[in-house]
Order: sequence, then C-alpha cells, then structure tokens
Amino acid sequence: MNYRILLEQVQNHVEQLFKTPDASNLLYHNLTHTQKVVEATTQIANHYALNDHDFFIVITAAWFHDIGYLHTTAGHEEIGADEAAALLTRLDVSDSIIEKIKHCILATKLPQHPTNLLEEIICDADLFHFGTDDFTENNKRMRKEARLLYHKDFTKEEWRNKTIELLKAHNYFTEYCRNRLNAKKLENMERLLNQQYKTAMKNNDEEQAKPDITGISENNKSKNEKRPDRGIETMFRVASSNHQKLSDMADNKSHILITVNSIIISVVVSLLLRKLDENNHLTIPAILLLLVSLATIVLSILATRPNISNGTFTQQELNNKTTNLLFFGNFFKMSLDSYKEGMLQMMGDRDFLYGSLIKDIYAQGVVLGRKYKLLRAAYNIFMFGLIVSVVAFIIAATIDS
Repeated sequence: MNYRILLEQVQNHVEQLFKTPDASNLLYHNLTHTQKVVEATTQIANHYALNDHDFFIVITAAWFHDIGYLHTTAGHEEIGADEAAALLTRLDVSDSIIEKIKHCILATKLPQHPTNLLEEIICDADLFHFGTDDFTENNKRMRKEARLLYHKDFTKEEWRNKTIELLKAHNYFTEYCRNRLNAKKLENMERLLNQQYKTAMKNNDEEQAKPDITGISENNKSKNEKRPDRGIETMFRVASSNHQKLSDMADNKSHILITVNSIIISVVVSLLLRKLDENNHLTIPAILLLLVSLATIVLSILATRPNISNGTFTQQELNNKTTNLLFFGNFFKMSLDSYKEGMLQMMGDRDFLYGSLIKDIYAQGVVLGRKYKLLRAAYNIFMFGLIVSVVAFIIAATIDS
C-alpha cells in the first residue's frame, strides 16, 4: 500500500470540499485550521517516530476531523468519520485502518477521551493552538464563527468565561505536548483571567474579581511544574563536566605512574640485572624494586582499562525505562533506526529522560570511584615500595662494604 499517494488523494479531496460555498461561514474551522492541525499532527507523529501505517492513520484523521462542520456543528465528528470511511473505502483501504481513523476522529469530540497514542496525538494536535502565540487570534475567530453558526451574539465577557472554563478543563495527553505547550497555555489563560479581573473590578464585582485557577487540571499544573528549567539542566551539565574532568585527571595520573615505572623497569633490567653476578648483594633490592614497579603498573592499567557492556538494549528495557541510552556501551551494537527510535521515546518522556541523566551521572561516579580506589592503591604501592626498595639498596650496600 502506497501511503504517500493515498495521503495526497485524501488531501486533495478535503481541500476540494472546503472550496464549496458551505465553508463561507467557517471563520475558524476551515481549511487553514485543518492544515495547521495536519502540521501539528505531523510534528507530534515525527517526534514519536510513527511508522508509515500509523502515520497515515493520524494524518488522515487530521484532514477529516472537522470536515463535518460543512454540514452541522452538532455531531460533526461522526459526519467526518463517515466521510473519511466513504472515501477510504473507494480507495480500497482496509477496514481495520478505516476503523482506527474513525476512532481517532471521534476521539476529538469534547471532552476528549483518547484511548491510545494515535488518538492522543490527534486530540493534542486539534487543540495545539492552546499553547501557542496564535491562541488569541484563533479565539477571536472562534467567537465570530460561533455568532454565525449559532446565531447568538456572545459578549466578550461571556466568551472569555467559556474559554477560561475550557482551558481549565483541558489537558494535553502526550508528554511531548505537555512539555512543549503547557507553559504557554497557562500564560494564555492567565491573560484571560487578568482581563476577567479588570472587567469585574469595573463592575464592582469583588467575588468575580478574584482570579481563580483552582479548576486547572492538576495534570496540567503538575506537568508544568516538572518542566525542565535552567537550574536542573545546569546541574546535570556541571555534574557531568566535573566527572569528566576528574576522569581525565585520573587517566593522566595513571599514565604518569605507568611511564615512570616503565622507565624504572627498563633501567633495572638493562643495567642492574646484568651485573648481579658481580653484585650478589643487590639481588633482593633489585627484585623488590621490579615487583613494586610491576604492581604499580598493573594497578594503573586496571584503573584506566575500560569496561564494555553488551552493546544492546531491548524494547522491554525501553518500556520499563531501565536502560541508559546516553552510554555508548548500551547501544553500540544496535542499528541506527533502533537507537533513534529509543532516543525519541526517551526524549518524549521527561521521567525517562531525567532518569537516564541520573543513571549516567551515577554510572560515571561509580567508574570514578573504582578508578581512584585503584589509583590510590597504585600510588601507595609506588610510594612505600620505593621507600622500602631504597632502604634495601642502602642496607645491601652497607653490608657489602
């Protein structure tokens, strides 16, 4: 099935429908709005890396979700779902796909109740503008359209109150939209609340003048409070940078020990061991010095020797959020597509993302602890061993003389 060609046919069909005279009263629920919902759907779908099958479902639903407004306002979702089914049947699209598209369209009916990711995507895309700078202009168009469709002149205050209640009750379903849009959405609502407050003060209505945001969805508030901020990002960045610097310092110290002791071993082997026949009294100090240098080198190498994981992760680990995709050892054997899908899933889930950062910093700390423990042991062996070796040389030379 060529989904690209099918989407082109769907787009052409919907665009032609919106060119009919019935669309003249649609100042908001028109082709422009539909195109913006398609753009938002595409953006969210790309974030979640949907496959071609699911991408076709949500984009088709986006094109048809408001087509019912050409006939009526009440039950327009059902009409849109039926029109989508009629076209797709003519295009020989399977019944299973058609049913999923219909469910996505019906899920946009207020109050929204999506049951899966595809339905969540189309629901969030439909009200994407709640969390954008276009909200105020779109809200004005909706009011003008409502006047024409319902033949009722809503005052500014009436419409503002209805909009505030709608924003309070609404919440985005996808993690992507919550993180991206909630802050601006609350900003838009606060602007309306301030306008409501000013109007109430003019009318000397003290009760109405109290801005009330208690009705805001707790889900919205909590998600907004959890939004990443500069302090958290700075904390992770500084911690990771400090760990990297400490790791580099440990590696440099290890390299110094390896270099110094390699020179000592070379000198002892090349010069001293050849003359042990003539200087038997230096045998024990020489062997002691070689053992000290060898032990120091071994510990220094162990401190810098990397540990490699199996290089793969499973879908179950992704779903359980137990893998750390920020560490190369967990993915270097995976394909690019699998890793990309996993990263997109992680970036769309705040808890998964920050959990991975925490695991990454913790893992760096564990590695640093092991490095510095081995490095300290290497320095202790080198320091005390060198002292003992020198004393041994002095004693041997004294006894011989």
